[in-house]
Amino acid sequence: MEIHVISIFPEMFGLIAEQGVISRAIKQGVLSLTIHNPRDFADDKHSTVDGRPYGGGPGMVMMLEPLLKAITAARLACDGEPTVIYLSPQGEKFNHQAAARFAQDSLSQESSLILLAGRYEGVDERVITSMVDEEWSIGDYVLSGGELPSMVMIDAIARLLPNSLGNAESAKQDSFVEGLLDCPQYSRPEQFEGQSVPGVLLSGDHQAIADWRMMQSLGRTWLRRPDLLKKIELTDKQVDLLEKFKREL
Repeated sequence: MEIHVISIFPEMFGLIAEQGVISRAIKQGVLSLTIHNPRDFADDKHSTVDGRPYGGGPGMVMMLEPLLKAITAARLACDGEPTVIYLSPQGEKFNHQAAARFAQDSLSQESSLILLAGRYEGVDERVITSMVDEEWSIGDYVLSGGELPSMVMIDAIARLLPNSLGNAESAKQDSFVEGLLDCPQYSRPEQFEGQSVPGVLLSGDHQAIADWRMMQSLGRTWLRRPDLLKKIELTDKQVDLLEKFKREL
């Protein structure tokens, strides 16, 4: 899977390309990450990429031409026709299902994404209308730029690509994979300041452990994100486990 990012701060992406899941995906050859700096496409000696907004108002707006040239260069570098995404508070809310779609597309065909990381007060609207295919947001808040949302998207997608995790089962057990939050996790020591690892996890009974984890996942979702439960149809067993969780609570 090819991902190209349009950003005036390319150095921000150096660390994620060298550490963690994204680095592993790159080393495994399932992900390539390329950064394009719009300043390289500016036509003045100061490499200007922002200007005052027409109509007045505070702040600056990212200019049309450097962005169009950067996106065009990224398109030419892609194999096949890429999807151009603008990271924006006005975009659709990014979630696990979206990440899974992008990852799955890369398995069935040559898949390329171009992520446009805006800055200042945003980008010239004509860039969006002429070059952008989709707009995505990572939450209902405003950040200084689209670099961090781009990294969030890249990480969420990369961990779903083959061979990007040390254990492929890890991704299958993440929160939201089945529409539920993840269950509590424990490691050594078994006892710590009066808190114990639940006995069922020490039992060696794989079915009992699976049932306990599902019950905790259901219960945690019911307590913290009841809206998620409304979106899925629980099996009879899941209904029983959730009722058991409520009783024990």
